[in-house]
Amino acid sequence: MKFDRLYQRLKIDEGCKFEIYDDHLGYKTFGIGHLVKETDEEYGWPCGEPVSEERVMQCFRDDTQTAIRECYALYGEGPFEDFPDEVQEILVNMMFNMGRTRLSKFKKMNAALKEENWVEAAKEGRDSRWYRQVTNRAERLMSRLENVS
Repeated sequence: MKFDRLYQRLKIDEGCKFEIYDDHLGYKTFGIGHLVKETDEEYGWPCGEPVSEERVMQCFRDDTQTAIRECYALYGEGPFEDFPDEVQEILVNMMFNMGRTRLSKFKKMNAALKEENWVEAAKEGRDSRWYRQVTNRAERLMSRLENVS
């Protein structure tokens, strides 16, 4: 899995803002979908407050590492590492978006992934509330998944 490619794709899917803003659920966010936590120096900053590119990249790297660790936790270290790079990247993208609690509920999709049945996994990914909520992003990911060779 290549970090630069993951960065470029998540930048498209999450957007990138160098200021504090409210996400679609009203949570303070900045950078590439970084949810401001109480432990962040930006906690309590008002919307519109600028955030440096260096800080955005630091949080993106940390958030990406968290998503990768969560993929290992959900799929198992060996199985996740054995997935093709493209599948790993798709799952990290989904984990970045949803977190492990929600991604773990994709029972049929995850079962198809374990069988390396990418077409079936994509079909099951499309049959979800997540797909209906973020249709453009989800379709890009599921199209890539079903085309893994």
